[in-house]
Amino acid sequence: MNIKLGIKGEEKEVVRHENTAAAYGSGLVEVYATPAMIALMEKTCYLSVMPYLSEGEGTVGTHVNISHRKASPLGTVITCHSEIVEIDRRRIVFKVEAFDDKGELIGDGAHERFVINVEKFMSK
Repeated sequence: MNIKLGIKGEEKEVVRHENTAAAYGSGLVEVYATPAMIALMEKTCYLSVMPYLSEGEGTVGTHVNISHRKASPLGTVITCHSEIVEIDRRRIVFKVEAFDDKGELIGDGAHERFVINVEKFMSK
């Protein structure tokens, strides 16, 4: 496994009706949904380590500890940053932060993923 501390990732998405609290059913208003933000954070972490995995390996999310700090209306561009801050064998811990297009922090926390052998994992 070639995964090292400090590996960073960045992904973006635009707040659309499909990723609002109203669409997710987690609220009534058309602002960026907490589940959508967490999904972007997981995606950012996942994609950041893919180039460092061996063939047949993948990662699965196992834990999130996230705070959603600020509402983001339709049309807002959300940017997520991730950084590996801890590695314990196959467990990887990421620091994650999400910002709106004004550069204001909208969410942050930690996310854990485990490196798996995809074929073995799917056979269970």
